[in-house]
Amino acid sequence: MTIAVLFTRDLRVHDQPALCAAIERGEHVLPLFVLDERVLETFGAPNRVAFLLDSLQDLRRSLEARGGGLAIRRGDVVAQTVRFALAHDARSVYVAEDVSAYAQGRERRLGRALADARIGLETFPGATVVPPGDLVAAGRDHFRVFTPYWRRWRAESRRPVLDAPPRVAVPDGVDWGALPERDDLATGETAPELPPGGETAGRRRLEEWVAGGLGRYADARDDLAADGTSRLSPYLHFGCVSPTEVVERALCAGGEEFVRQLCWRDFHHQLLAADPELAREDLRPRDTPWRTDGEALQAWKAGSTGYPLVDAGMRQLLREGWMHNRARLVTGSFLTKHLGIDWRAGAQHFFDHLVDGDVANNTGNWQWVAGTGADSRPHRMLSPRRQAERFDPYEAYVRRYVPEFGTSDYPEPIVAHEEAVTRFRTGAA
Repeated sequence: MTIAVLFTRDLRVHDQPALCAAIERGEHVLPLFVLDERVLETFGAPNRVAFLLDSLQDLRRSLEARGGGLAIRRGDVVAQTVRFALAHDARSVYVAEDVSAYAQGRERRLGRALADARIGLETFPGATVVPPGDLVAAGRDHFRVFTPYWRRWRAESRRPVLDAPPRVAVPDGVDWGALPERDDLATGETAPELPPGGETAGRRRLEEWVAGGLGRYADARDDLAADGTSRLSPYLHFGCVSPTEVVERALCAGGEEFVRQLCWRDFHHQLLAADPELAREDLRPRDTPWRTDGEALQAWKAGSTGYPLVDAGMRQLLREGWMHNRARLVTGSFLTKHLGIDWRAGAQHFFDHLVDGDVANNTGNWQWVAGTGADSRPHRMLSPRRQAERFDPYEAYVRRYVPEFGTSDYPEPIVAHEEAVTRFRTGAA
């Protein structure tokens, strides 16, 4: 029996449930990735496309080293998958579950099309530690508050971490296809300090993190200059590392505080799985209308607001395709609560640049900081100056990304802090 494995956001061979199941049950396995035109049109930002191509190249090498390969196709993912499965007499297609509205719709379309072709479809976990829907709150089908979710999540038993398969047997005569160039998929420049994509780089980063940074995470995670975070988020987003393996490795090394942050990732995924409209609609309705200020929005995007910590965060995003989580909170709060601009404008800018631009996490975090999401204190407003005093007291982070800070070339603030506070507190934003 031949089984096709459709890779999506699980670009790895270690702890890959769909791949391992196909190898265990089938005589031959057909690994496949489809460059989905609809996904590329919406989320095909240059940074993520470059990272994706790195990851696909690395996955292909890993599969080839085990006697297999990775077929690359481009177009409609359902049509391409059915065509590929039929061409090689596959009896089933295995795929990992995902949570976005598009991913859920894709799975339904794929199931119908495969059924029409008399081919089975089976889904597997892999994108999260605890599958969305496994944990439910009393009287609800999901959790809307993080702390009780964390308690249940932490007590939940987890599936075992799977080893990478030693061998991947594929049928003869497969046209594996070529990987396209980045410019064929996306236009625009990539960030100059973009991290390398792929499972090899992700596992190297994981090893370094567990051996070095994890032990000081609780004390250093908000120290902007120390850069005491894992930087694993791009590899988690593309599935180059398994979230279940990361949690197990971290717990074995005493990284409880870090694991709590990984739980936020599952929390946002189960929110989106239960209500896919949260990618666009507020969890908590907002009474005050958002302001429209194109000039202020552009200054924020460029890192030219006159608030050094905000500007440093925005410039780190442009330079690296990534931003420190504390800076994400500060820049997001500034846009939505100092400037009163809709969180969706900020989320879109982040999607345009973040390598780890993930629908569940990006929109969940933006709604949290905007006060329309799962934050139990929706009216909190972060002071950029106070945040800088606490988390960048020696201005090392600011000076790393804003070299003109402290000179006559640095702009004046585009809004007075006291004025912004008053406007926000009175609901005039």
